[in-house]
Amino acid sequence: MSINKDQILITEEEYIQLTNELEFRKVTKRKEIAEKIKVALGFGDLSENAEYSEAKEEQNVNESKIIILEDKLKRIKVVTHDSSMKDVIQMGSRVKIYDIEFEETLEYSIVGTIGADPFSGKISQESPLGKALLGKKVNDIVEVTSPNGDIIKYKVLEII
Repeated sequence: MSINKDQILITEEEYIQLTNELEFRKVTKRKEIAEKIKVALGFGDLSENAEYSEAKEEQNVNESKIIILEDKLKRIKVVTHDSSMKDVIQMGSRVKIYDIEFEETLEYSIVGTIGADPFSGKISQESPLGKALLGKKVNDIVEVTSPNGDIIKYKVLEII
């Protein structure tokens, strides 16, 4: 798979989430904000109108987020999980791994950077652990260097 440095790799699920958010912001959120501005304009003097100022600020934030989402969507490459390679960890895989030092089983989904949320069990394919897991199989031992320089070893238990 060839990518350029500006491309953002994401899963199909992440792509759907981004496009849904963009649609929500362009249609629903814009209408809500326009209504707030319309109501605030009815309060009179704009120089002392806190509701108007808040609505305009909300409009600016929303429009900024729309621009950011549109830019991301232009640079996205959707990586499709290859179901014929169930025995190899790839982007979109869910895995169970065993932390050898702490004797604990962990479960993660390998996602793109946009969908990464380690507290929800979603790690980026660009994270140290994500990079180390890609291409591995059940029973492989993976070594990851922690931020403080320690080597952490994991054993791949299952690819779900």
